[in-house]
This record gives sequence, C-alpha cells and structure tokens, in this order.
Amino acid sequence: MTIVVGYVPTPEGEAALTQAIAEARKSNTTLLVINSSKGDALVDNRYAQESEMQGIDARLAAHGIDHVIKQPVRGHDAAAEVLDAAEEHNAELIVIGLRRRTPVGKLIMGSTSQRILLEADCPVLAVKAGMAG
Repeated sequence: MTIVVGYVPTPEGEAALTQAIAEARKSNTTLLVINSSKGDALVDNRYAQESEMQGIDARLAAHGIDHVIKQPVRGHDAAAEVLDAAEEHNAELIVIGLRRRTPVGKLIMGSTSQRILLEADCPVLAVKAGMAG
C-alpha cells in the first residue's frame, strides 16, 4: 500500500509532508510525494525547485522511508495529479495541506483540497500549517 502526499513549497505543503512522514513511519508503507505543475506559466510558485526536492528525498531516506517522488508537468491540475496517483498506486491514504481562504476566494478560484476531499476513493487527511506532527 501507499500513502500519497500532495506537496507544494509552502507552510501548508510542509505540514502535509511532515504528517505524511509520520503516517508512513507508523504504517511502514511507501510514501509517494506529488509536486506538479500545469506547465502553463513561466514561473509556478507551487512547483518546487530541484534542490528542494533533493532535500525532501534526503529527508525521507534519513527516516528510512521507502518513497517515490514525482513532479509531473502534463497540463493537469494538482487535484487530478494527486487523485490519479492515488488510484494508480491503490493508496491507503492521501495527505494534503489546507490554507485559509475567503468564501469569495473559494467561489472564484475553486479549491484543489475540496476536489481531493470529495473525489478521493480513499481516506484523506487534511492538515493546517503548524499542526502536523
């Protein structure tokens, strides 16, 4: 079985990763880290730099966690990438970070987290920055 974590280089993404590490250690399972970009912009702040992903790789290895890191750039939104990965790997859990958004912001922009929560075929653990552990 696999735990899938949707990672973005933000405090919320770090909280999700930290909690996913704890869950993977507890269940002794593989951790799949997904950090994606649609590839439709010159700069995508949600897409982690190679050095940051190497740091995550080293961190997971130091914890002795069997892991895979994927950074797809296929034109799909982040929710689709996480949901597809969870289905492909028969995930037992998805871990995501949440940030506070205004009701108007949710209405206009939609919510990646909301889509994952509603469409996932496995349990989803949602954490806020500063609350993981």
